[in-house]
Amino acid sequence: MQSPSFIEEKLPVFSFPSSLNFYSDDQSSHKQILTLYNPYDFPLKFKVLCTAPQKFTVVDPEGSIRPQCCIDIIVRHNDITQNNYGVTDKFRIQVQEHGQHQFLGKKDISATLYPSKPDTNISSSAESEQFEQLSKQSMPMVQARQYSINGVQGRSNSGLSVIVILAAIVCIIALMLPTKGESVGSLPPYVHLSVHQKLIAAYTLGLVTMVIFRT
Repeated sequence: MQSPSFIEEKLPVFSFPSSLNFYSDDQSSHKQILTLYNPYDFPLKFKVLCTAPQKFTVVDPEGSIRPQCCIDIIVRHNDITQNNYGVTDKFRIQVQEHGQHQFLGKKDISATLYPSKPDTNISSSAESEQFEQLSKQSMPMVQARQYSINGVQGRSNSGLSVIVILAAIVCIIALMLPTKGESVGSLPPYVHLSVHQKLIAAYTLGLVTMVIFRT
């Protein structure tokens, strides 16, 4: 695919979650996972910056994301102290196309430390924010995990596929049942379907078949 030269620092950056919340009394929350997505048909390079890099450890703050893939980044809060309660720092994600020096897009993500649970009345001043580059650090036996977006979507659609297949089976059984007025063996009258009901079953089967072939 031809590079998107028409994009001038307006490429949307997709990530989850939109903010990182750390809780002093919950040790499991001291390490968060930030997922970056690349829904485009070309690879992206990313860089993670922070307003307070001395407080956090970010595994692989720079890297690349393959087309139609996403990557998990581990963010650990290293300064769980009372002085930092209610303080909101920020991470900035910058992305660019491979081979290009100009950043195509950016997104800011807030990171707040709470003593036990979020307090919406506590906020920090947004004046004179200075984003600094994070040092490259690695944790033993830990690497950024990158996987296909289509694979995630496929798992979420598996439940829908089962429903479609069951609907097709029901329609086929309905078409195999005898029509009203026919005398077939010892089948009770209530399983004899009218012509109108069979037409509905045939029409529904056609729609379901189209869905199955598209998936």
